[in-house]
Amino acid sequence: MKAPLPNRSTLTTKRKPLVLIPACSRMLGYHPFFVAGQKYVDAARLAGGIALVVPTVPVDEIDALLDMADGILLTGSPSNVHPSHFGEAVHDESLPLDPVRDGWTLPLIPRALSRGIPLFAICRGFQEANVALGGSLHQAVQEVPGQNDHRGATDGPGEIQYDFAHEVEVIPGGTLEAILEERVFRVNSVHGQGVNRLAPGLRVEARAPDGLIEAFSLPGNTFNLCVQWHPEWQAANNPISTKLFKAFGAACQAYHDRRRQPAPDR
Repeated sequence: MKAPLPNRSTLTTKRKPLVLIPACSRMLGYHPFFVAGQKYVDAARLAGGIALVVPTVPVDEIDALLDMADGILLTGSPSNVHPSHFGEAVHDESLPLDPVRDGWTLPLIPRALSRGIPLFAICRGFQEANVALGGSLHQAVQEVPGQNDHRGATDGPGEIQYDFAHEVEVIPGGTLEAILEERVFRVNSVHGQGVNRLAPGLRVEARAPDGLIEAFSLPGNTFNLCVQWHPEWQAANNPISTKLFKAFGAACQAYHDRRRQPAPDR
């Protein structure tokens, strides 16, 4: 007697969520390339997602791209957001900019948040999110009275550049405290810019010892968290980083599952 065929549903493997990673625009030699650091791809996989590095897209294609997304991971970068987006001239012309990335990530961010797509933004991504939502940046934190120099080492191996630099204090009652259940922990610091005016409606999640904002979120939305440090650096070996990416991944999976549920019978 033949065994019964398995139910079709038992053959279906649960699909991992698709995490979009916007790429930077970079000249390599005489040719333009779109690039993203492997550490961000590894972090998206640590979160349980399928990582998809995305080159620039025209603004009128952003919604079609978001139709596919279960999460957005905004990366750090050597480049800065162009200060014209918050009404200032360039303070230091020796520092790199990436107007190609600005041109589509800035409109992408509010559209992703309005859909409730989980978003995790790191360093430049943290700064992009603040600017995209109406905030401004200090272009040189080390020149602001009362602020420390948050720039990391410019040479040496990653273990030196991304070594712990200072503590951050978590603000009670927010997303970060709910994930970590810790009030103080140490982070790396490799940024020259930082939040000046926080965009309307955002909530401070953590601060550095000098008061500089180190994390924020948009309350009342699905998972979103923006951090100034680099949790992706050796994330699998850092309990704080692992918790953050696992929380992001769980939110991406939940978003994926919700939007793929069959429509109710009428």
